[in-house]
Amino acid sequence: QVQLTESGGGLVHVGDSLRLSCATSGHIFTPLSMGWYRQAPGKEREFVAAISSRSSTTDYTAAVQGRFTIARETGKNTVYLQMNSLKPEDTAVYYCALGDWGRLISGEIEFWGQGTQVTVSS
Repeated sequence: QVQLTESGGGLVHVGDSLRLSCATSGHIFTPLSMGWYRQAPGKEREFVAAISSRSSTTDYTAAVQGRFTIARETGKNTVYLQMNSLKPEDTAVYYCALGDWGRLISGEIEFWGQGTQVTVSS
């Protein structure tokens, strides 16, 4: 059974930074693409960022471009999201995702984490 475990969420103020982490356990023996989605109250879950299995490709939603950076440990299914210059509209539950690149971008996710809350206070 594959499990994704996020950590690093919390309550911060506008302009602060946070670093989310996601570790994978279970029977996944090769690196897969990984990414982050988020869901704000009353809204649908949306794509935030993704990184390919060998870190050669990254993608970001426009709302976080230039503020967030996705990275991963080489050869492992462990991913990070460095979030800088946080805004109130970044408040959401952030979910880690694992899978094929195309499906990761399109939202057809096979493996999800349980989510970690990020709250940005003004």
